Amino acid sequence: MPLLAAVLALTVAACGSDEESSDESSPQTTASLDDCTPDQLETKSAGKLTVGTDKPAYPPYFEDNDPSNGEGFESAVAYAIAETLGYAPDDVEWTVVPFNASYAPGPKDFDLDLNQISITPKRAQQVDFSAPYYEAGQAVVALKSSDAAGATSLADLADTSIGVQIGTTSLDAVNASIQPSSEPQVFDTSNDVVSALKNGQIDAVVVDVPTAFYLTAAQVPEATVVGQFAAPGGDTWGALLEKGSALTPCISAAIDELDSSGELPSIEKQWMSEATKAPVLQ
Repeated sequence: MPLLAAVLALTVAACGSDEESSDESSPQTTASLDDCTPDQLETKSAGKLTVGTDKPAYPPYFEDNDPSNGEGFESAVAYAIAETLGYAPDDVEWTVVPFNASYAPGPKDFDLDLNQISITPKRAQQVDFSAPYYEAGQAVVALKSSDAAGATSLADLADTSIGVQIGTTSLDAVNASIQPSSEPQVFDTSNDVVSALKNGQIDAVVVDVPTAFYLTAAQVPEATVVGQFAAPGGDTWGALLEKGSALTPCISAAIDELDSSGELPSIEKQWMSEATKAPVLQ
């Protein structure tokens, strides 16, 4: 699809699980948009579309920790999906869904969740995924004062103390592509990863590329984006829905329409274009 061709040529797991990420993990059947109007869709609240995401909600995916303002990549994508299905902005409701809880099995209190969630075979056994709306790259962020900041290749990072967040595929990506001499340190939350980097507990972290630019711009200005790298498997993000949701084909149809019309690439360019500037580490 045009989106995936236009994004980074890197295919790595940023927010995936420990399973290999693949579009084939959740085969998509799309519906006709004529059959996907608000009066025909059985959503959690009649006439409303309930969208979940984590809190805090960070740039560039959301701005001002307020998903409802329509600013930021995933906020804009959510409202574009809603509009394509015929929902007015006021008909979109937001709810907080912790990242690791989103793909746990069982009923959901949202219609779809947008939270940089990678499509993986393991997760697809427990939840539905829409057609992909983004393909993410993996990036290394290091303190400017560390030796890692001067790395020009993955081999240069072999002796670096690296931190990752639990529940993401960063650990597999680090082990497969960087192959560090010591085990990466794993932290419970993204805030814990940031704090460890700030405090010098680790020399570098591995996150998705857009997050890397936000991290260095707003959270840890004493750090720099060393570069981006490819890892086995690939990493595409999809809207997450309850397993067997009747909404899944319609959400996929809306995303496909946004992609083919050029609106989705335009949203991506507006909010994520900085990500393409990271040097490639090989």
